[in-house]
Amino acid sequence: MPLTADADIRELLESARTIAMVGASDRPDRPSFGVMQTLQAHGYRVIPVNPQITGEHVNGEFVFRELSQLGDPIDIVDIFRNSAAAGEAVDQAIAAGAGAVWMQLGVVNDAAAARAEAAGLKVVMDRCPAIELRRLSIAPVGKPD
Repeated sequence: MPLTADADIRELLESARTIAMVGASDRPDRPSFGVMQTLQAHGYRVIPVNPQITGEHVNGEFVFRELSQLGDPIDIVDIFRNSAAAGEAVDQAIAAGAGAVWMQLGVVNDAAAARAEAAGLKVVMDRCPAIELRRLSIAPVGKPD
C-alpha cells in the first residue's frame, strides 16, 4: 500500500539524501526541471536519468541512460514518466536496490507499486516531493529544523 500518511512521507523525505529522477528534462519549461532545482536547493543530490539526453548535464548533474549505471545508493527514484511507462522505471529501481519509488502527480500504476512493495521498497504515488517538502515544512537535508 503506497505511503499516504504525513508522518510516513515526512520520514522518507527526511531520511533520503540521494534521489534519482527518471524522466528528468533539460528544458526549463518542464516540471521535472523545476522540481529537480527545488530538491537540489533543499540539499538532496538529484541524479537525472533520461536516455534521450544521456551524457548531457541538467542542473549541474550528469545525465545517465538508466538507473543501473549510477553505482551510488539511491534513496528515492522519482518517476517523471506516464503511468504505463512507470512500470519499467519501478522495475529498474528494484533491480538497482533503491529504497523507495516516488511516482509524480498524475502517475498511478498499482501493479508496479505492488511489485515495488513486494521487493521491500517504499512507494508514494500521485504526489510531488517538492510540494510535500513545502506542505510538511521539512527542513533542508543536513540542516537542523
